Amino acid sequence: MIVAKDKVVTIDYTLTDEEGELIDSSEGEEPLIYLHGHHGIIPGLENALAGHRAGDKVQVSIPPEAGYGDWEEDLVEVVGVEDFDDPEELEVGMQFETMTEEGSKMATVIDIEGDDVTVDLNHPLAGMTLNFDVTVLGVRDATAEELAHGHVHGAGEEAH
Repeated sequence: MIVAKDKVVTIDYTLTDEEGELIDSSEGEEPLIYLHGHHGIIPGLENALAGHRAGDKVQVSIPPEAGYGDWEEDLVEVVGVEDFDDPEELEVGMQFETMTEEGSKMATVIDIEGDDVTVDLNHPLAGMTLNFDVTVLGVRDATAEELAHGHVHGAGEEAH
């Protein structure tokens, strides 16, 4: 069976940046299981896996526009320390979820100066070329429930 829309795909992967530094890996962890064609992974990787079969190894370099997008200066904001519930716990590098006009986003504190807190709403991998080394472990048909919900159900996955 080949990787295509509405198939449940199981992969092992290693993700590195342009310098070869490890960003993430499923090694020693559970493999990633996603519903192909339903925005469960970044578009560039999903496109690269289409047409492959269990046992295939895929190496692909994903530019920002096919990954998490370009880094955008206008997504960096300075807010007052008084906007935080626990300002004494603020530290550079911490992440938190916040509501924006586009919905919920992760924000990263990138600077604290006096009562000003600079936060970055860009995805942490925005602007980066991402290098994936992937092994397709399995491909199966999605169940009717998985298709209706738009994501995989089963061991370790959301069931409802």
